Amino acid sequence: MITFKQVEALCSIVELGSFEAAAHKLNTTQSAISKRIKELESTFNLEVFDRHRRSARLTEKGEELYLYAKELLDKRDQIVERVSAKEVLVRRLRLGVTELTALTWLPQLIGAIKREYPRVIVDAEVELSATLRDRLAEGSIDLIIAPTTAATSEAHVSTRLASVDNVWMCAPELLPENRQIPLADIAQFTLLTQGRASGTGLIYSRFLQEHGVHIQRAPTSNNLLAQIGLTVSGLGVSYLPQACLGHLVTDGLLGIIETVPPLPPVEYSALYRSGHTYSLTKEVARLAVQCCDFGTLLLQPRRSRPTR
Repeated sequence: MITFKQVEALCSIVELGSFEAAAHKLNTTQSAISKRIKELESTFNLEVFDRHRRSARLTEKGEELYLYAKELLDKRDQIVERVSAKEVLVRRLRLGVTELTALTWLPQLIGAIKREYPRVIVDAEVELSATLRDRLAEGSIDLIIAPTTAATSEAHVSTRLASVDNVWMCAPELLPENRQIPLADIAQFTLLTQGRASGTGLIYSRFLQEHGVHIQRAPTSNNLLAQIGLTVSGLGVSYLPQACLGHLVTDGLLGIIETVPPLPPVEYSALYRSGHTYSLTKEVARLAVQCCDFGTLLLQPRRSRPTR
């Protein structure tokens, strides 16, 4: 008799890439995961994984079984989520965000999820946009919050959250005499950019190319905090979110260079698979709309109130 534990083991191995990772996710041992797979193989009299390969590679029949298993788990989750009250729903939510969300409003979102679904366990991961989209497509993550870099496919549901205004920033000593310059002139600086695996990096790379701006010196960083640090250190000019870094401008650590045309805003969305439109993910997307606030950096020091 096939069990949900066996099905969960199979799907977790395929989605996470190893027996060890599946054991960690399912809070059990690697030997227990192996036992569940052997039970599946015995039930159907087939090999699920190719034993001649070191990695967890499915056989042809194993691939077919995985597709059925994934569909079975999706149906189970849909039934549980539609019938259970929020207070008693028990499941694990795999949430993926980019760094800016993690540094601004992620705690508010997780707090809102816990208040409405106290028994739901949230696994939050911070990754680049490209990685998050790949994992959403393969089914190893439930919902992502990332910049909108392309039209939404039929396989996904997109919920618009907010737009983030970025501006060119640099250390005060690098500011040109004229603070407003043609966009093409930004190429005269050493630009600290994000790679194309970053949603913001991809959007602005396309924007600069469309306006004929050819960058000669552009060290890339996929870490937002590192990018801020390099910019404050005077190593170049970078595009950075204006609202949450306004305190660095106020304190004189950074200055703003205005370009004509300016950088376009970066739209952020919550995305989940279209087959889950009645599930927990839809509700989490709704909570994300309510919590979304890119205006305050978590690491921003709180200013003391003036005494009267």
